[in-house]
Amino acid sequence: MCLLLETIRYENGTFRNLSFHQQRMEASQRVQFGISGKFDLEGVLIQKLSGEIPVPEKGLFKCRVTYDTNIKKAEWIPYQLPEIHSLKIVEADNIEYALKYANREALNRLFEKRENADDILIVKNGFITDTSFCNILFYNGRNWVTPAFPLLKGTQRSYLLEKEQVLTAEIKPDDLANFSKARLINAMIRFEDALDIGIKNIF
Repeated sequence: MCLLLETIRYENGTFRNLSFHQQRMEASQRVQFGISGKFDLEGVLIQKLSGEIPVPEKGLFKCRVTYDTNIKKAEWIPYQLPEIHSLKIVEADNIEYALKYANREALNRLFEKRENADDILIVKNGFITDTSFCNILFYNGRNWVTPAFPLLKGTQRSYLLEKEQVLTAEIKPDDLANFSKARLINAMIRFEDALDIGIKNIF
């Protein structure tokens, strides 16, 4: 049975954007296993947290959850923001990652094509999607825009769209000239963390 993965920001004793994670996990279980229904994600995680090595109430942790029909394992890993300064454009028309699988072999193979860049920017069927582990935003001088066709609809992306902080658009590599910078986001990297990359460093 394929294991699915969820990564949740756990900061100073609090889970962040937990409702978005629960929605995605429930949707993934419906698609992958035919399971419909709700479960108490926070309750399950607190139960697992109390039974493991104590995690400090202060600090930032990645809560890494693997699951199929049930949660199999939850880990709390100390987290620091990565340093990403450049992206290599890589085409991959056959890549599929609509569900967040624990098995990332296909993404890892693409990541190996980064050459001297820090990460990759994946283009599928002519349209920009995501990096190897982040959704991406682009700034056009007035608005932040995110690709309409991401490989994975991340929880931070969903949060920003719900708050109307970002717009969606179909973005091709040739459109990059219309933007001044890019910003990486995921469950651990918030919009306000401003993990920005100059457009000239996307090649």
